[in-house]
Amino acid sequence: MIHYTVLPMEAVREGIDSPPPSSHLQTMEISLGGVTMQVQPLNASQAAIVRLISCDLQDYLNPRLAPGQIIEFQPVIVS
Repeated sequence: MIHYTVLPMEAVREGIDSPPPSSHLQTMEISLGGVTMQVQPLNASQAAIVRLISCDLQDYLNPRLAPGQIIEFQPVIVS
């Protein structure tokens, strides 16, 4: 791809070489009710939904699964 611009190369590449600030947030993947989602833990039993990873198409219309919603869960040790 060719990109013609009067901007210096440093300005064009700004933000490309370094990860965006939101990527520094600690996230984890969980499965809740058959929906795999990426969440950001808030405390030991709550997390905020970041995005849905694997789900039915109708789940995207569910306001309870919208990004930013707070969910409650109980961590379980699997042996």
